[in-house]
Amino acid sequence: MAEQEKTETKLKLATPGSIAVDAVLVVAFFIYMYTVVSTHVPSEDPKMIHFWGAFTASCLAALFWLALQMFRVVYKAQRESKKK
Repeated sequence: MAEQEKTETKLKLATPGSIAVDAVLVVAFFIYMYTVVSTHVPSEDPKMIHFWGAFTASCLAALFWLALQMFRVVYKAQRESKKK
């Protein structure tokens, strides 16, 4: 019984393949959000438009990454609980 609990706690929630897929999705989301938010920067200076567009898109991409990780963990935990 104790051995079964040890193997259950060592369940891998993130594999190298899933991390690679997440990285591609986050980069694609960053690029998409940069194109959206850079048009809303209230400036005529291209440097400021690039800076604030990239800064805002990076915050949104980090939030997207966090949501993606939370979704992955919850989904995997629900699948594992149905197996029991």
